[in-house]
Amino acid sequence: MIGTLNGAMPLIEAAVDRTMAALCAEAVGAMETLHAMTLEYLKTRQQFGVAIGRFQVLQHRAVDMLINLEEARSMALLAAGKVDSDDVFERRRAVTAAKALIGQAGRYIGQEAIQLHGGMGMTDELPVGAYVKRLAAIDVLFGDAAYQRAQFAGLREDATPAGFEQPRKAWKQI
Repeated sequence: MIGTLNGAMPLIEAAVDRTMAALCAEAVGAMETLHAMTLEYLKTRQQFGVAIGRFQVLQHRAVDMLINLEEARSMALLAAGKVDSDDVFERRRAVTAAKALIGQAGRYIGQEAIQLHGGMGMTDELPVGAYVKRLAAIDVLFGDAAYQRAQFAGLREDATPAGFEQPRKAWKQI
């Protein structure tokens, strides 16, 4: 046996929290790239003799993408800042909240990028589809946004770590 008896769960949870914080940072990078690609497309694609980015409704959608991106970036920074915290409750709260919001924002930004590219975003000709697929994969790793919201709602400072059960007293240690 390596380590102390029943001492692995806190270490595993810390490793999972670090991994989720890293995935949040990766997702923010993918969202940032999708937003930049979409803005470039809106500036260059011509319709009715003008760039489609001049249409106000498309500008509003691009701004909504930016708002979601900045919210996700803030949550990723919060998770990164709290991931080394000695306070397990505070760490879990920050990481689960970040993962939930970033999963939701990633889905929104991905869908908007595809829509604003006029369906071209789903083809293999543009890397938009690959970024959207990666964001979908990040969302489901370690639980999607709905799962993370449920985890966040169930967090209590005095709770035993998730998945951890006290050993039965009747067992003998060999």
